[in-house]
Amino acid sequence: MIDLARPATHSSLMARPPRPLSPSVRRAQPADLAAVTRLINRAHAVEAFFVDGERVDHAEVAALRERGHFLILDGDGGELAAAVYVRIDDGRGTIGLLSVAPDHQGRGLGRRLVAVAEALCAAVGCVDVELAIVNLRQELGPWYRSQGYREIGTAPYDQRPVKQPCHFVRMQKALA
Repeated sequence: MIDLARPATHSSLMARPPRPLSPSVRRAQPADLAAVTRLINRAHAVEAFFVDGERVDHAEVAALRERGHFLILDGDGGELAAAVYVRIDDGRGTIGLLSVAPDHQGRGLGRRLVAVAEALCAAVGCVDVELAIVNLRQELGPWYRSQGYREIGTAPYDQRPVKQPCHFVRMQKALA
């Protein structure tokens, strides 16, 4: 039982309040690309158990921005809190590289960015949005299913050298 008359000493009760975030999502500009690259690589460091190397480099991020958009949330201290890539081709939306800085995870930022990405796709007339997750990231399938996505197939994993066999699971969500 917790004694409310005594000050809390347990570290989880003494945790710092969440860091302030920008209240709005914005499109990344060319000056943001280095920070976007760092964020993606930090957020995807959890993949080190099955792949070698960093997830993206600056040139890849710049090339992706030429074909689509990175939507970002600013954190404090000039670092980004979260980002997602959105591309629209012939009425079909694609999202990818959802990245939340490790110190900002568990605060709903991924859910928020996915919703904004979906809204952008819907606003330009997309009837659905697709994404691909790596089958070895077992936490991702249930999370995306909880957002309304369903599995529609698989594709080869060809992003980086692998330490163990893996593939992409393609998912899709119909937009209202």
